This record gives sequence, structure tokens and C-alpha cells, in this order.
Amino acid sequence: MNREPSPRADVCIVGAGPAGGLMADRLAAAGHDVVVLEAGPRFDADRDDRERRMERAIRPGHGPDSVWDMGGDRDAYESTGDRYYPLNAARVKGVGGSTLHWQGMVMRLHERDFRLESATGVGADWPLDYDDLQSYYAGAEDELGVAGASDNPFAPPRDEPHPQPAFEPSYSDSLFAEACEALGVTTHSVPNARLSEGREDRSACVGYGTCQPVCPSGAKYDATVHVERAADAGVRVVDRAPVQRLEHDDSGEHVTAAVYATPSGEHHRQTAREFVLAAGGVENPRLLLLSESEQYPDGLANSSGLVGRYFTEHLFAGVGGTLEEPTRQNHVGFNTTESHQFYDQPADGSRGAIKLEFLNYAGPSPVEMALGGDDWGDEMLDRIRANYGTHIAVGALVEQRPREENRIRLHPERTDDHGNPVPEVVWSLSDYERRGIERANEIQRDILDELGADVEWTVGPENTGPAYHHMGTTRMGDDPAESVVDARLRTHDLSNLTIASSSVFPTGGAMNPTLTIAALALKAADHVDERL
Repeated sequence: MNREPSPRADVCIVGAGPAGGLMADRLAAAGHDVVVLEAGPRFDADRDDRERRMERAIRPGHGPDSVWDMGGDRDAYESTGDRYYPLNAARVKGVGGSTLHWQGMVMRLHERDFRLESATGVGADWPLDYDDLQSYYAGAEDELGVAGASDNPFAPPRDEPHPQPAFEPSYSDSLFAEACEALGVTTHSVPNARLSEGREDRSACVGYGTCQPVCPSGAKYDATVHVERAADAGVRVVDRAPVQRLEHDDSGEHVTAAVYATPSGEHHRQTAREFVLAAGGVENPRLLLLSESEQYPDGLANSSGLVGRYFTEHLFAGVGGTLEEPTRQNHVGFNTTESHQFYDQPADGSRGAIKLEFLNYAGPSPVEMALGGDDWGDEMLDRIRANYGTHIAVGALVEQRPREENRIRLHPERTDDHGNPVPEVVWSLSDYERRGIERANEIQRDILDELGADVEWTVGPENTGPAYHHMGTTRMGDDPAESVVDARLRTHDLSNLTIASSSVFPTGGAMNPTLTIAALALKAADHVDERL
């Protein structure tokens, strides 16, 4: 394709994931000329291609990273700190971003999440509250096509039901229901960004069950929905165009150009009136740090010194085992029941929020079981028949307290395929997270004990891992000395630079972040439109 810069652009957006796609679509509808620069490729969006990727995902000869071309020198990184962070296990560079292989659960942050420091003395307060985002949350649910029952008694108030009917609880959810009732654990449906009823050119869910890493039917939302709609409205989408740095004017108050590379080795400058960073919680701070100048020796928009700081995640906690009855594991590829009963943090700030998840896909698949032994033929078949279909598990997302020492910075030695320093993830846990994980494990074990399950594994404080929700590295706030962007998501230092991403979250709660990313992107699009 022609990767020359556009001679005229009102807005240049860096990144074609959910935030970039939604903003491009909204700004194009408002009549603005928009260019989107995406570091990765433009994947085929037709169903045949998605089915081929699904086949690749389930065949043992292919690694999971190969499904969406993840890893390699382009995606090189380093990880230091107390905990190793496997960055390439979950990020996708390409049109659609990580929504190409996400799980698709979407829920609103609770009201208390926006005032965490005021309520518990831990974390930070947002410069806006739930009421400021409620209409944008509703708009985001409509744009993504969210299915839900609106039956969560612990959720924040809403003025309207979810736009799509909820999915029915799975068979394994029915097994959990009686045990949870006996223990006084209230369960409810999971809002999912996948269609229960078809609309426009998107199919309803047909039950492939391979939601991660690929939905062949297109029922699960991914950002190509809005990127393609924006392109149809005139937005220019340039793929394989990784931005190397941002340039600014002599005053240091306005970004003037995004300098990007092409596969042929050329470098171009895309000028625009407004610029938007929508490349996620790792690449956003990395690009700002790469854009150092005489006025900004520590990186662009970094007068606070906080670009890359407060890298925040969600931690996984889980307990699983087997029952002496069928559980129909892996018949549904996504969660249909959860519980927010243990979500709101105690007033003394002693531990974080917990979101319980009842896992319909617990236990190995038949392929994984076949590969897990050294027998063949009838013996292998007998072993699979004897051991498959009885696994069950309860998972949880646990809040991490934002801490300045957790950060994304430029590695001093290792470089990527363009000669730029790779991101270095510095990540560790505190006792705050450990207490939350321990509490989640206690609840999970109580539920499995009530079921009479044979507990076989536990993911606790010592072997926990991330949910791959990168937050906090360009945090939002009213004070320029304590934050990178304001409540309108515009940087304090440069008046025409907006950051639309979970990187602006001051705190992360324990809710999957994509719906909040989408709501903030719609809000930011309104503010950019006002300035134009």
C-alpha cells in the first residue's frame, strides 16, 4: 500500500486497537480527516482466514504466538524486578490490537474505584467519577455489542439494560449455583462483548469455543469493526508503520509530527492538528520516552517524571480440581457467571478488590490430554475417556495497588528491529496484593469443598501471574506534578496530544479494563472534536 504521509490531516492516531478504532470512527463521523498509524499488519478480516487461524491455534505443531504473528525482534522486551513479566504472551500488534485474541468480558468499574484513596487511603482518586462516564459506558456497550442480563446487585447504577440479551449460564455454572447458595455467595451473569443476536454484518456466537485466541465467526468484538467502519468513512489506515518518535514545535507546547518507519526502510513525518496515542500501556510510555528533546530531556509529556511509572496489573488467583460427575468442561469458551460480592475493598485499605470468575473452560482439552501421555491407540483413548470432562475451577482477578517503582522504562542495551531501546518491564507485588489473593483462594476453596471436589491445584500469591491488563503508565490527574494527562485525557505539557488507553487509569480495580478504555475513548473523541 501507499505509506506516504497524508498531505492534510486533522487528527493522527497512533494505534489501531479499541481506543484508536473508536476514536477514528467517531472523529470521521464528525467530518474530520483522520490518519491511523499502526505498527503491525492488517490481518485478513474474512471468516475463512479466521478459521485458518483457529486451526493453527488448536494444532500442536504451532505455538500460540504464531496465530497473530506475536513476538520476534519487533516485539522484543526485557523484564526485571521481583516478578518476571511475560509481555509477549498476550499483546498483539496489528489492526485490531489485542482484542483479536482477548476473552471479551466487559464490565464497568464500581463507583468506589474512582475514589479509592478517599475511601480507603490506598491508591489514588480519579479526576472524574462514575457519573462523568455513565453515558459513555452506555455508548461503549452499544458500540461493542455487549450481551448481559443487567442482574448484578453489586454493580454501579445504570439507566438502561445491556444492548444484547445475556448468554445462558453454562452447565458447570449450574453445578456452582447450589454450592454458592449454601455458602451465601451471590452469583450473576457476565457482560460479554460478543453478540448473542446477530446484527449488521456480525454473526451471533455459534459456539466455536476458541475465543482465545481467535473467534472465527466475528461474534466476539474486536477493533477491526470500528477500524473498517472508519476506513469506509474516509479514514486512512496505514499498517506496518511503527511510530519512532513524536516531534514538537519550538515552544514545546504542540506536537507537530509523528515520525514513522515503513517496511522498505523509509521514514516519513505525518503532520496533523491533533495527535492521539492509543498504543496501550506499554508502547504509549515507551514512545513518549523515545521522543526526548532539548525541552523534554526525560521524554515527551514527562515534566512530572511519571511517564512509565505506576505500571499496574490484575493478578490471577484460582483453585481447581475434579468432580466425580461430568462438568462438560470446554463446552463454552467464555465465562457466563461471576460474583462481585467481594469486590469493594475494606475501609482500612488492608487488601484489594476481588472479582470471582467461574471457569467454563477449566481443565485440559482432549488434544492436550492426548499429548500429555506416552500411550497410544486404545490405551490413550481409554485414558482420555476416564479423565476428561470432570474438571472444574474458580478463578479471580485481584486488584494491584499502584506503586511508583513498578514501571515501563527504556532498556539501556537491548534494541528492537529499528534500533530503538526495547521496553523494560519492572514489576513486583506487595503485601496488599498477596492479602487479596489469599482471600480469593479462601473463598474459592470453600466453594470447591462445598461441591465435594478433589482440589488438585491452586494459583496463589507465590505462583500468581498477570491478566495482561497494562494500566497506569501515563496516569490521569488534576495536578500536573502528579500526573501525565488531565480529565479530558490531554497531556498537561502539550495542548494537542491526547492519550486514550488504560495507561491513563490512576487505579485499576479488579474489572477487565476494555469497557472503560472504550468509554474514555468516546469521551476523548468528544474533547478532540470540540478543539477542532
